Amino acid sequence: MLTSSAGAAGGGASLPLHGVRVLDLTNVIAGPLASYQLAMLGAEVIKIEVPGRGDLARIMGADPGLSEMRMGASFCAMNAGKKSITLNLKRPQGLKIFMQLVESADAVIENFRPGIMKKLGADYEALSKANPRLVYCAVSGFGQDGPLSGRPSYDQIIQGFSGIMSLTGDPDGEPTRAGYVVCDTIAAMTAAFALVAALYRQQKTGQGEMIDVSMLDASLATMAAWPVSNYLNGGHVPRRMGNHNPAGCPSGTFPTADGELNIVNNEQHQFERLCDALGLAAFKTDPRFRDRASRARHRDVLHPAIVQALSKKTTAEWEAIFVEAGVPAGPILTVPEVLDHPQIRGRQLVKRFADAHGMGRDIAVTRTGFRLQGSQPDVHGPPPRLGQDNAEILGGLGYTPRQLEALRQQGVI
Repeated sequence: MLTSSAGAAGGGASLPLHGVRVLDLTNVIAGPLASYQLAMLGAEVIKIEVPGRGDLARIMGADPGLSEMRMGASFCAMNAGKKSITLNLKRPQGLKIFMQLVESADAVIENFRPGIMKKLGADYEALSKANPRLVYCAVSGFGQDGPLSGRPSYDQIIQGFSGIMSLTGDPDGEPTRAGYVVCDTIAAMTAAFALVAALYRQQKTGQGEMIDVSMLDASLATMAAWPVSNYLNGGHVPRRMGNHNPAGCPSGTFPTADGELNIVNNEQHQFERLCDALGLAAFKTDPRFRDRASRARHRDVLHPAIVQALSKKTTAEWEAIFVEAGVPAGPILTVPEVLDHPQIRGRQLVKRFADAHGMGRDIAVTRTGFRLQGSQPDVHGPPPRLGQDNAEILGGLGYTPRQLEALRQQGVI
């Protein structure tokens, strides 16, 4: 686990997006998580927040103390390394300042309901006139057009619309939401991917772009490998199977003497090694289990036999046996357990800012899910206090301390 001083200076000159300026108008998860990926790749991300209130996530999360300081746990998760300014875009002077910032920006990202930015006079059409090379990314529940485009949306709404909930849960139970905000997260990663692609072309050609990210579209796109393609190309309507894989058998969660263990068999040799490890060598030549399709048809026979064999040892014992035998298997860890796992600690996924902003406590964040051979994706400052960078950013536009104070008095910043 890396530790950084709360006042550490930026050091991302060797990161891929160094020198890119992103104006971040987003709130809560789907937008902030997208711009956080860009910040970890070296971009200067300027978070533009409503004066006096800021991102709604500032008061969200499991720690009331952080929420009282407007540094909610949810906010901390996705905003480290960014700068924060306050700006009221509903005021003419606030919009004027925003347009000044747009002139020097490479990208803008927002996750308002479609039509809001147009009402403000700050949609892509308006901003691209001020900066033709601008990359503009709008993240919304259903996209900028279509019969559902104007509807408000949250992660669970999209989980229901996308079919994810229909596939999650026990076969005889109710549709179940995923255990975290999977659709918000998918939309964020989709937006970051699209932004990087558009920024690459911008750097080569000077061409701007309007990116329309739909949470629903993005979620369905990630389901293509099995449920969507099986239906579109095979006519198969997917259904809930609990913790067992509809495409492979035996693949799923199985009870042991003291807990549960995930086992996956995608290839014939894996099944044969599993049989040997469990003392079920006869199953290797049993015609009922000769291939994936046969095993799936006879899973009602195969599964009870595997459960009976697994009941003789603990999860840890079986995990060790299967690793040695070359059978893909693993335990079901809690969030605290996995964050403390040597694998996660060894790869330094978690970074901790000591006594962030002098608040008397550390703030921990996660880094990217990939590493680079050169400079590692990273952020060098903790999540920002609301409006902490007004003087730096607006001062860079020529506003004097006296003018900034006047803007505060007017409710512009």
